[in-house]
Amino acid sequence: MKYGAQMILTLTPNPSIDATLDIGQLERGAVVRATSARREAGGKGINVAHCVHKVGHPTLAIAPCGADDPFELAVRGIGVAFTPVRIDGQVRTNTALTEPDGTTTKVNERGPELAAADLDAIVATLEANARDAQAIVLAGSLPPGAPDDFYVQLVRAARAATGGTIAVDTSDAPLVALGAHLGEGAPDVMKPNAFELAQLTNTDGETLENSALSGDFSGVVGAARELIARGAQELLVTLGGAGACLVTADGAWGATPPPIEVRSTVGAGDSSLAGYVMARVEGLDPAERLRRAVAYGSAAAALPGTGLPAPDALDLDHTEVFPI
Repeated sequence: MKYGAQMILTLTPNPSIDATLDIGQLERGAVVRATSARREAGGKGINVAHCVHKVGHPTLAIAPCGADDPFELAVRGIGVAFTPVRIDGQVRTNTALTEPDGTTTKVNERGPELAAADLDAIVATLEANARDAQAIVLAGSLPPGAPDDFYVQLVRAARAATGGTIAVDTSDAPLVALGAHLGEGAPDVMKPNAFELAQLTNTDGETLENSALSGDFSGVVGAARELIARGAQELLVTLGGAGACLVTADGAWGATPPPIEVRSTVGAGDSSLAGYVMARVEGLDPAERLRRAVAYGSAAAALPGTGLPAPDALDLDHTEVFPI
């Protein structure tokens, strides 16, 4: 099946079934009863593809899973075009416990162990489909068995196959490994939050986020500019309730979110990245790409559980963007 040059491709190396349990209050050591439960296909790249699909924009999701894995049925159930990379073992389950005030506790499984042949198959599947993509989003944690620099390999494979936008959203050791290979091998877009930005720059994430919440984005921008100097191209830094910053070689912008009632932050960062990438594909300028990203993230945070926003849920008019 051909998807055309406007297709947004996502790759999720360690996908999940996302189980959301709504509870009254989490009490350690107690029997906690769920008032409702949902199970959906998840993982950062899957969430991005789902957001893109809701717009009606062509998208294709790639992820490893077994031949009889319920995950594949769940992906196809949300209407997202899907190309599996066949592996032994089943996709993990990530469980979110959501309380009425929006507090969410997540328990994430590690995922199946992948062999070298599995990793080679993931790279080959990416290369085979990348030529038809205008944008490629590589996102999420890495599965057991993958080396820390696997995203470096994936970026290089994608770059060799396409001239489209390449975006990466990951954390911890895979993010640090990617940060050590900026320059010629850097993706076009990196989407850290404040704590992930701190991992890349040896700063304090809590200080960065708290300063942003008080209206001071200078620490975030300074840390992001350090990465620009090392070879990064665009950094979309999501900052929770403070909004987000976009830093490029040409400038820096901040955005504050519209007023919402936060119901769950699960998927908010993925929605922000989806909004940003779609805006970039549309050719919008940096400030408007940031506005779209923050509007998407805020709309996701206003939904319960792992809900992802449709375009009509965006409040662009009350998403303020300003140069820094």
